[in-house]
Parts: sequence; C-alpha cells; structure tokens
Amino acid sequence: MIVFGLLGMLGGGALAAHAWSNHQLQVPNGVYGPVLWRNETTESLFPATIGNPSDYNAKASDKDAAEWNRMGVSEDTSCSAGLSGETKATAKKLGCRAVLRATYVDLTGEMVATVAIIVLPQSGNSAQDMGEFLDDQQSEDVPDAAVVPLTVKSTLAAKWQANRRNGMGGTGLGGDLPYAVAVTTGAVDGRTSSNLPGDFGSYGGNDSDRQPWMDAAKALSETFKAHLTYLER
Repeated sequence: MIVFGLLGMLGGGALAAHAWSNHQLQVPNGVYGPVLWRNETTESLFPATIGNPSDYNAKASDKDAAEWNRMGVSEDTSCSAGLSGETKATAKKLGCRAVLRATYVDLTGEMVATVAIIVLPQSGNSAQDMGEFLDDQQSEDVPDAAVVPLTVKSTLAAKWQANRRNGMGGTGLGGDLPYAVAVTTGAVDGRTSSNLPGDFGSYGGNDSDRQPWMDAAKALSETFKAHLTYLER
C-alpha cells in the first residue's frame, strides 16, 4: 500500500516533532479538536484499515473491526483538488480550509472509495451546514459526486477515476470538531450504475441500482466521523 505524508506538506520534520509532542500532552478537547487535522499523523488520520467496531470503546482502526483497506493518501490538500461540483462550491462558500483525502478498497476487493475530510472554520456552523448539504444530496435524483477520486498506482485503485463514481455520502461533525466527511464510491472493475431502460428505470429502478453504492458511502462517512471523534478524546 502506498502512503504519502500529509505532514511533509504542512511544515516538515519540525512540525511532525511538534505534533507528536502536543499529542502526548493532556490538551483539553476544545483546544485539540480544531487542530487535530494538522497534529495527527497521516497514519492516524487515515489508518491502514478501518471499520465499524462492535464495541463502543474500540477504535475504528482496530484490525478486528477492519472493513476497508487503505490504498493511498493524497499529497494535495487543496479544496479545489479534493472536491467537485456543488460540493466544492458549497465547501468554499463555507470557508473550506483544506481537504484531506485517502482511497480505500473494501475487504472483498470489489468496491473502492475515496474519503475526504473537509476542514472548515471553527467559528459558526460551517461543519453542520456542510453536513446538511451532503445529507440533502443523498436524496437527490442525481446526487452530486462530491469527492474527486484519488487514483493509486499499482493497487486495486489504479483505475479509479471520476467517470466511475457510483455513489456518494457524507456527514458533518461540528462544535470542537470543525470537519465534514464526504465519500464517493465505485466498483474496482469499473462497472457503473446507469439509467436502466424503459420501465426498469421509471419506477425507482435507477435509484435501486445506485443505492448500494450510496449506502456504502454514507456508512463509511459515519465510520470516519466516529474515528475523528475518537481521536479528539
């Protein structure tokens, strides 16, 4: 699996050392939450495996909870590179500061997903507003694709690209965690959900064809929401 360090772009070794030192201190949650995206390591923000643990006190990154394997992490943290369409426009309007992305493949090796952690201003309700936008998109006839897929060479995500996106989902955090999580999903083999012919598409067939991808994206966004909340503890 390929991993590119986010910290290298955000200040180099000095910042990495400072981040590790800060992480060891007993910093109040209200102070640490807004800066954890800069202070946590790449491996911490985007663990090698992630899933929904059965035990509330367990970590989403615990191997026994694994549902997704990480393929790679983007070095480009700009909002423009990480998001697309209405999602990008909305995030920028709300004051998007950065977008951290990683691509995962599920344990079956059939579904690929790119996860975006959208960093928003601490003041105001930007994270909640971004979450509401993402929730609304999930019920649209043609939902916004939300996240720009991160292609990772020499992995199962080597052919993952924008025209293979089948589903999207997302959620907002808020309070001391000024983040939203957006996810786009597709098939590793490139199969796309499409408009079904005739009556097959007229009575909810298209929605049904897309729904598994939408459900997976939403579930993964909620997993990362829980993961970020855990990191703040």
